[in-house]
Amino acid sequence: MRPLTARLPKPLLPAGGAPFLEHQLHALAEAGVKRVVVLVGYRMRKVHEALGDGQRFGLELEYLVQEEQLGTGHAVAQAAGKLDSEFFCLNGDTLVTTETLRALAAATGEHALAVAQVADCGRYGLVKARKGKLASIIEKGGEGPGGINAGIYRFAPSIFKALKAIERSPRGEYELTTALEAVAQGVTVVKVEGDWLDLGRPWDLLAANALLLSRMEPSIEGTVEEGAVLVGAVHVAMGAIVKAGSRIEGPAWIGPDATVGPNACIRGATMLCAGAKVGAASEVKNSILMERAKAPHHNYVGDSILGRDCNLGSGTKIANLRHDGASIYAIVRGERVDSGLRKLGVILGDDVKTGINASLNVGTILGEGSVVGPGRVVSGSWAAGSRIL
Repeated sequence: MRPLTARLPKPLLPAGGAPFLEHQLHALAEAGVKRVVVLVGYRMRKVHEALGDGQRFGLELEYLVQEEQLGTGHAVAQAAGKLDSEFFCLNGDTLVTTETLRALAAATGEHALAVAQVADCGRYGLVKARKGKLASIIEKGGEGPGGINAGIYRFAPSIFKALKAIERSPRGEYELTTALEAVAQGVTVVKVEGDWLDLGRPWDLLAANALLLSRMEPSIEGTVEEGAVLVGAVHVAMGAIVKAGSRIEGPAWIGPDATVGPNACIRGATMLCAGAKVGAASEVKNSILMERAKAPHHNYVGDSILGRDCNLGSGTKIANLRHDGASIYAIVRGERVDSGLRKLGVILGDDVKTGINASLNVGTILGEGSVVGPGRVVSGSWAAGSRIL
């Protein structure tokens, strides 16, 4: 997920009007959960600051610190002694619905595992079941469509005994899947109900944002000037302003103190976080502008994510479609990765700046603090602090 997670934990990335993890907490509260234990490690203070004590979700939150990241089994084992009755266990980067949680709660058997159907299971743990019970989980060993481990569970406290008995895997980690296979006859397999996805690549955040905004009800709390046009589900938060001549086609979420216009165009599914700006004669479509990110003058931003405090120079344009209509590739950790998307713009880390009339090609990734000079044409993946002048 870098460069988006260079300064922010993945579960706090914004989607659908809130940090991703908040949507999980709302689903848990709707399913009747009262107490949540949040396991934190990377930039743990930011997680605590974002969620607080949980009162605004109707939950009691408790935080556990994982000093070392030694695998998924090691992570769950940190809660031993803290949970003495059945509990849900969720990966912090997984979209979950209340319906899936209720289906897990209603399932028979000591434990339950949610399974999602995907078109390509090669990136996931392929789940094999027999008579409704878990048979095996093959990590990244499948091809084509199949049912995969959704990262959503209902466990009895006895899972901690199984976790205590496992040994490190060949990659040096304690795997939750190893413990699950050890108690497979007690694990009921349940189909995911409704939407599901996990945040594995930066562009997955755009898919999550679109799904979450599709559930949104329109509401106007900020200022919409005369002459502005809002169509469909649009949320304008307190302190935000939509200036005259602007057009917003929902679903769109305009955050606190964000500015749209004058004469700007926003098309769904788009989220402007607090203090973001889409200015005069700029157009933004299916994108996320994180806190204080700005496309202020004569910009086009499509199918893209702009990190916090980014600023596009006047006339900066972002390409989001190949001429041949083929899916767009991006460089991730030095590897050329197929996004599977016909339309994908750019992923910008925090504090990226572009000069006037710069052009950013499809699938471009710029690390935090990078600077692009006036009139430059940029492609590929660039490390943090790059100077493309």
